[in-house]
Amino acid sequence: MSMPGDFGFGDEALMLRDAARRFFQDNMPTDRLHKLVAANPDPARTPGCAWDRALWTQMAELGWTGLAVPERAGGPGMPCVAVAALAEEAGRAAFPSPLLPTLHATYVLAAIAEGSAATLALSNARGAWDGAASDVSVTGGTLNGTAWFVQDARKAELFVVAAHENGQPGLYLVRAGAAGMDMVADSIVDLTRDQAHIRFDGVAVESVLAPAGAAAAVIRAAEPALLTLIAADMCGAAEWQLQTTAEYARVRQQFDRPIGFFQAVKHPLVDLMMQIDTARSHVYNAACAIDHEPARALRAAHMAKACASDMVAFGSSRSVQLHGGIGFTWECFVHLYFKRQLHNQMLMGDGPYHRARLADLLMGPAGA
Repeated sequence: MSMPGDFGFGDEALMLRDAARRFFQDNMPTDRLHKLVAANPDPARTPGCAWDRALWTQMAELGWTGLAVPERAGGPGMPCVAVAALAEEAGRAAFPSPLLPTLHATYVLAAIAEGSAATLALSNARGAWDGAASDVSVTGGTLNGTAWFVQDARKAELFVVAAHENGQPGLYLVRAGAAGMDMVADSIVDLTRDQAHIRFDGVAVESVLAPAGAAAAVIRAAEPALLTLIAADMCGAAEWQLQTTAEYARVRQQFDRPIGFFQAVKHPLVDLMMQIDTARSHVYNAACAIDHEPARALRAAHMAKACASDMVAFGSSRSVQLHGGIGFTWECFVHLYFKRQLHNQMLMGDGPYHRARLADLLMGPAGA
């Protein structure tokens, strides 16, 4: 199947992107976001979980939580380029919600269409998330062990848990609040998300999603979409950083001129603009491959995540620095995006990790 022009970004994707942008602008402007998630600047504060459940309900009613669910499973079966556009707009707003982990879960399950917030509990203590290295086991229909680095865990209603049964990894559904389930909040830098590790002590499995031995293949099939949506979120947040910093450079005066007049400010902004465009092209190339050329989707997704990770490292530092002294303060909104991007950069692997994975795909594992 050949790749279509414009990455297959048609009228449906355009309407979804524009609707999402209006929704986030109207309901979560940056000043409201800051009041919601950054009310307490105390570095010793208890890990927070600030989000607007009513807005999440509206998003579910709009059908956004189930966009990736295929038609055969009762969903709309929207192409990945459209889902990536939604993720990009959520990133542009740094919107605190379980949207990204829920979309991730739909690509793993292709079965969550009723609007429940869901998340993946796949990682072990070392951060491996392919399911094969899970620290959780299942015996007689009950889970024991710990799942680590669970995203937006305190917002989720459903958990997709990787666990070993007779030495083989499977995927199991657990509902929030199940008996024997202990959620421990992690302290993370990102104020717009929460993260936790979850201890399972004889927790009853609600249903088997993938039998023992099948988890790795299911996760591998979903991996391109997982990486692409994170990279899309990064591009959206970076666009906010670019536009906000450029606007500040137009109004901030120094030496009787706007600071944007000076090359030391102007050139980094142009560099960031080009890096965002490059990363965005990789994101939609990967999404288009998922829709039309799945055989090359994983390669494209590794490139998208690697490129976006490098881009946000550059853009986040410049967005703070070019705001001058105010950029380093809690009151300046740029810290929300800086911290979200730091989390995004490492989530499911940074640039060097994905370039190494890409090299393995193209040339074979080192020493093979």
